[in-house]
Amino acid sequence: LFPPVFKWPSYYNIFFNITSGRLQALVLVLCLIELSAVAGQARYSIPEEQAEGSFVGNIARDLGLDVAKLISGKARIITKGGRQYVDLNKDKGILVIKERIDREELCGKTTPCSFSFEVILENPIQLYRVTVEVTDINDNSPLFPKDEINLNIVENAALGTRFSLLSAADADVGVNDIQTYTLKPSDHFKLEVQNQPDGGGFVEMVLQNPLDREKEETHSLVLIASDGGEPRRSGTVHIHITVLDANDNAPLCSQAVYKADVKENSPEGTVITTVSANDADKGVNGEVTYSIPPVAKEAKQLFEVNVKTGEIKVAGKLDFEKSKTYQLNVQASDHGGFSDTCKVIIQITDENDNVPTIQLMSFSNSISEDSPPGTTIAVLNVDDEDFDGNGAVKCSINSDVPFKIESSLTGYYTIVTEDFLDRESNPEYNITITVSDQGSPPLSSSKNINVKVSDVNDSPPKFDHSEYTKAVTENNSPGLSVFTVSANDADWGQNSRVSYFLQERDINGLAVSLLVSVNSDTGVIHAVRSFDYEQIKWFEFNVTARDAGSPPLSSVATVKIIVQDQNDNPPQVLYPVQTGGSLVAEMVPRSADVGYLVTKVVAVDVDSGQNAWLSYKLQKATDRTLFEVGLQNGEIRTIRQVTDKDAVKQRLTVIVEDNGQPSRSATVIVNVAVADSFPEVLSEFIELTHDKEYNDNLTFYLVLALAVVSFLFITCLVVIISVKIYRWRQSRILYHSNLPVIPYYPPRYSDTLGTGTLPHVYNYEVCRTTDSRKSDCKFGRAGSQNVLIMDPSSTGTMQRIQSEKSILDESDSPLEVKICILSGWLARVNGKYGPSSLFFSSTRQFAKSVTLFQRK
Repeated sequence: LFPPVFKWPSYYNIFFNITSGRLQALVLVLCLIELSAVAGQARYSIPEEQAEGSFVGNIARDLGLDVAKLISGKARIITKGGRQYVDLNKDKGILVIKERIDREELCGKTTPCSFSFEVILENPIQLYRVTVEVTDINDNSPLFPKDEINLNIVENAALGTRFSLLSAADADVGVNDIQTYTLKPSDHFKLEVQNQPDGGGFVEMVLQNPLDREKEETHSLVLIASDGGEPRRSGTVHIHITVLDANDNAPLCSQAVYKADVKENSPEGTVITTVSANDADKGVNGEVTYSIPPVAKEAKQLFEVNVKTGEIKVAGKLDFEKSKTYQLNVQASDHGGFSDTCKVIIQITDENDNVPTIQLMSFSNSISEDSPPGTTIAVLNVDDEDFDGNGAVKCSINSDVPFKIESSLTGYYTIVTEDFLDRESNPEYNITITVSDQGSPPLSSSKNINVKVSDVNDSPPKFDHSEYTKAVTENNSPGLSVFTVSANDADWGQNSRVSYFLQERDINGLAVSLLVSVNSDTGVIHAVRSFDYEQIKWFEFNVTARDAGSPPLSSVATVKIIVQDQNDNPPQVLYPVQTGGSLVAEMVPRSADVGYLVTKVVAVDVDSGQNAWLSYKLQKATDRTLFEVGLQNGEIRTIRQVTDKDAVKQRLTVIVEDNGQPSRSATVIVNVAVADSFPEVLSEFIELTHDKEYNDNLTFYLVLALAVVSFLFITCLVVIISVKIYRWRQSRILYHSNLPVIPYYPPRYSDTLGTGTLPHVYNYEVCRTTDSRKSDCKFGRAGSQNVLIMDPSSTGTMQRIQSEKSILDESDSPLEVKICILSGWLARVNGKYGPSSLFFSSTRQFAKSVTLFQRK
């Protein structure tokens, strides 16, 4: 009996079997085979005809695997075609009978009888080979081809004459096969059994006592064939012998054994060999006929013999893979009942008639692109049923794929990755598996498999450009689509879905999200607000493109928005200053020559480029023949000699235009006084102002001015008296003290709008000198005597100057006090009639002006 389990590689044990009192030692060859790619092997032995569900072996224990690994690895049985006799119980880790096994149907007379299959586990792929040997039980009885045998034997047959009998056949093997033949009764004949090379027995009946037809014309015998099984089984055939008259010569075969070779797949009718026999008798008794006694059904269908010539021909399709050798017993018989038997051994030679086959044992049609080299994608079995070189196969795959094929076991190959894969370069591969044998001519077959490379997030999004520059015109509408950034991801599916985001940063104190926004799906950049070129001329920000992989990958592009200027700002006139209550007059002496620079119009435009290019034009003028304006610089110059006939009052209207489309402009009015003396100018501009603005209220303002001056005069007197009393008390201390200069600056001293571009024309100064008990009222000369500035708002300034002068001054001169008071009064009155401050070139001119004013 075989032990229940053999693990491969291991050494076979030695088994002993005791039969008929004799000890037969069956020694099996010890083998150790190294299998590099197979995790292990197991071998089991079971008797045939076991019921379904019967235990075969504990595969988990014998292979060193736990049940959980069988379940998680999706263990399954793979067979090479045919039927699956054994099933795997993964929950218990055992092998059980799946269907009834008939050893005779599975192997016939072949011993030992076994079948193999593979147990495969996935993740990672592991392959185990399992061999199950099926032992024979005595379930078949010996069986003769016929129920009866009829023999004609001449009475003078010599003792020792042999008569061939039909051999019985038993489908069982070994001990359960036919062991003995018994002939009953055995008065005239004895039985001899000759063993044949194929293991069968050739049964002959030998005449041991002469026959006498006159005594007994017929004989009835029983041939019994018995096997050695338990219980013992037997089969019988009845032999009927008819004793004939003498035919004293039996046919004799020319050769006892004939050997012949024939190619498989030889066509029907092909002559294999010819047997011959000679009979010394003559006539009918010397005629020899040839026949093949009943043999196995398969051999009978493959061969036939010519009855008269003894030619043995092919009668069916020979297949080397089914059987390599056939033995025929050809019987040569005469008509007298004598016969001789010769053996014919037919050797089938192999032809390369079987195409190699490819069977996928395991196959993964998808592989991740980050799989390391050496990752298995398929396990396949290659088989060729031919023999020797015709069955030696070579397996290969096409060379244009990053895979290679390795031999893991005889007839088994694995396809593994040879290099790293890149789905973006090649998303799938078509692998052609080609297997060819070494026959002549060689036969081959192929199989195509398709392997798809699954994506991993290994490619970040890529922008079309690393930097984008876009110009946007200012005063755009909020929500304007500026332009679109685009990034492509070479990955697939979710890994290639790109979203766009702004990177937060401050731009001139504002968050970038308050200026622009980006659509996360489309990459369209919108302006959140209207841009103003005068506030911001350009700005940069970063846009991040991020895919939806895990982990996500991203890239950054820089976007520069350039704000383009529009002509949305008119020119601004800095000089001369235009206010509602002011009158600016530029003085031009009558002796001025041609090209005399009267003044210069200064203007700016906060726009840029051609929108800020300014041009100056003289729109209106009292006398267009006297003045002109420089087109580019705004300088007002005389274009002819000034004469006495020219009017003192000259009013010029200058228009300042930019070069935008459409252009914008500003208008400035320049008053020019053509005169050599201040009184002439004063009288003209007072009349001008009086006629223009205050004609209806002149009387009211005069009365109001007199009342105010009177009030101020009385106030000054009271203050002066109080100061004198106080100073008289402090005279000793103050008389020897050194008082510093006390400057005083009127409120309008600084430039209008703080531009700092025009010079200060006049400077007022009230001071007290050291060791002086008198007041000095100083009027500084103008930086240019040609400029006369009059501003009603300066009335309070002059009044305060004179009041402070009177308070600080200890002089008893009433003239000076009156002059100071009248100066303040004059300033108040001039607030309604004209310029707010009068600047004179000398004290005499000032006195004349006061006298002139009092007369009026």
